[in-house]
Amino acid sequence: MKTDRDIEKIYSRLKEIILKKSYKEGNFKLTSGKESNFYADCKPTTLDSEGISLVSFLFLNFIYQHNYHIGAVAGVELGGAPLVTGVSLTNFLLYKHSLPGLIIRKETKKHGTGKDIEGTENVTVGAKIALLEDVITTAGTVKKAITQLEKAGYNIGFVATIIDRQEGGREKLEEAGYDLRAIFTREDLIN
Repeated sequence: MKTDRDIEKIYSRLKEIILKKSYKEGNFKLTSGKESNFYADCKPTTLDSEGISLVSFLFLNFIYQHNYHIGAVAGVELGGAPLVTGVSLTNFLLYKHSLPGLIIRKETKKHGTGKDIEGTENVTVGAKIALLEDVITTAGTVKKAITQLEKAGYNIGFVATIIDRQEGGREKLEEAGYDLRAIFTREDLIN
């Protein structure tokens, strides 16, 4: 069991990694189409063994600290894949029980089974899902993923993100009835 002091150290170390590998200032165009003076590309952090380990532990802390009764984790390709894998694997290593993962495709597979969600064979319909995201700005991608998951018969327990850019995504999710947990807000990172 980790103490509050241990968890503070994990947050602190993850912040160092994100600021070194994933946070950039300049002029950037975002997925939402908005212009921004900073960019957070979490892939260099989540594709680093220490980075994904820390993120996974903190996401699992959200799941167990708030007693969400989560049956699976899900994420949108590409950024969500290491998050889902990391959380699922870390859960098994720490708690010795399965927490399966789902990967939501941005476009339905055009061959084979034609799936738009991978991993459904491992997750019972009706299960409560923790939807994992690397960065939330307006929550457009997340809301689309929620729609896909609910259409497939799953329930959303909560949404977790590494970084909440504080640009309206949280409010849109809360208005729609979804809980958002963020490891960091933009304010946390720059202060």
